[in-house]
Amino acid sequence: MDRILEVRNLVTRFYTLDGVVHAVNGVSFDLRRGETLAIVGESGSGKSVTVLSLVGLIPKPPGKVEQGAAYFRTEQGRIDLLQLSEEELREVRGGQIGFVFQDPLSSLNPILTIGEQIKETLTRHLNITGEEAKARTIDLLAEVGIPDPELRYKAYPFQLSGGMRQRVVIAIAIACRPQIVIADEPTTALDVTVQAQIIDLFNHLQQTLNMAMIWITHDLGVVAGLADRVMVMYGGRIAEVAPVDDLYERPAHPYTVGLLGALPRLDSKESKRLVSIEGTPPDLLIPPRHCPFARRCRFAFERCWREMPELTPLGPEHRVACFYDMERGGPRNE
Repeated sequence: MDRILEVRNLVTRFYTLDGVVHAVNGVSFDLRRGETLAIVGESGSGKSVTVLSLVGLIPKPPGKVEQGAAYFRTEQGRIDLLQLSEEELREVRGGQIGFVFQDPLSSLNPILTIGEQIKETLTRHLNITGEEAKARTIDLLAEVGIPDPELRYKAYPFQLSGGMRQRVVIAIAIACRPQIVIADEPTTALDVTVQAQIIDLFNHLQQTLNMAMIWITHDLGVVAGLADRVMVMYGGRIAEVAPVDDLYERPAHPYTVGLLGALPRLDSKESKRLVSIEGTPPDLLIPPRHCPFARRCRFAFERCWREMPELTPLGPEHRVACFYDMERGGPRNE
């Protein structure tokens, strides 16, 4: 599969009254056409800031993309998202890159009907107006599984349930048939049953539209049946990236092992205590100079405190940033 997005050495910082927050520190990754990439990690690991940096949604000030490149392949050729003006980014957002935010209630305008809000996207990016835009909007509502779309077309956000509002946000995100959809923890505010429905909907849309998708979450259990690859982030850096099956069967970073150990297993006959990762995430006001996970890692040794680990290949698509070899049970070759 060819790459539709190539991110290289992304660095994003926030200049606050307390100091400089080193939110994203040299992140590089690729996204392929039709692929679902899950980005997982604890709150504050840099997941959301990474993707918000790519589409110009970092609040400025205090945020600033210090360096990096994000090459996006369009029908007109390859462009660097980080070099586009705000007006140029507005044409990309919503048109070629759709975004589904975590809280659908705050994502929607409370004083406009959902039909008007979907039509706005169609009008801006596809120049569709009038009855054609209305018909397309109703089709979109039906496509994302909203019952009685003609009736719901005139509804306001407060008249819909949380799951229905999230479906409306998804309809807005896919309205222009984008090449990439970014979903930033889209099921966090929903109950378990609705979460499963939304995940099934994303799976269906991804296969039907052949769009690439970035799914951001703190829950590794959610991505098992959704993602093709998983990128684990910690302290604003990539800790591990691998195909989803490889990551679950052969996690190579102690942080990944901890995240998997914290998942309840309903298919296991044995009763095991869930793993708790001791300690707290690193203070990102302090410039990173060594492995960010060293303070919480039971395998940490001297090298972890004096060097920053780089991503090391373990297989064709499996890479890990760790000096400790989990399989061999000892330090990697220095």
